[in-house]
Amino acid sequence: MRAEWALVLVALVAGTAVPVQFAVNAQLRGAVGGPVSAAAISFLVGTVALLVAVLWTQEARPTFADLSGAPWWVWAGGFLGAFYVAASIVLTPRLGAATTIGFIISGQVLASIIMDQFGLLNLPVHAVTLLRLGGAVLVVVGAIIVLRS
Repeated sequence: MRAEWALVLVALVAGTAVPVQFAVNAQLRGAVGGPVSAAAISFLVGTVALLVAVLWTQEARPTFADLSGAPWWVWAGGFLGAFYVAASIVLTPRLGAATTIGFIISGQVLASIIMDQFGLLNLPVHAVTLLRLGGAVLVVVGAIIVLRS
């Protein structure tokens, strides 16, 4: 149980990085002239950081056979990440960090419940319950309250 709470703490700390990243990237947008350029620069910096991390951790390097054996849809992660970052760059200055994060989290929770219910993309099945739905509704209502306040 202690390990689970340690993971929750890591998730909370990672979550604090998101609004900071959104604000930093929104400022980068102003410096470089557009959201797509800012997102590209953000991804370039992230790619370099991850390449250094791969070298430092000495993870096994994928082979061409590994890459070619992966399902076609695993390549969508990069496109989805690019959309997420670009959208955050456009939305944060207009909606504010709290509203942007609130609705992004709402979308994440709703999509996650559907994915869990049906085991989409090879995830383990976690049935929808009234408590899970109630939690999702609270997140959406919270985002609406933040928007309206």
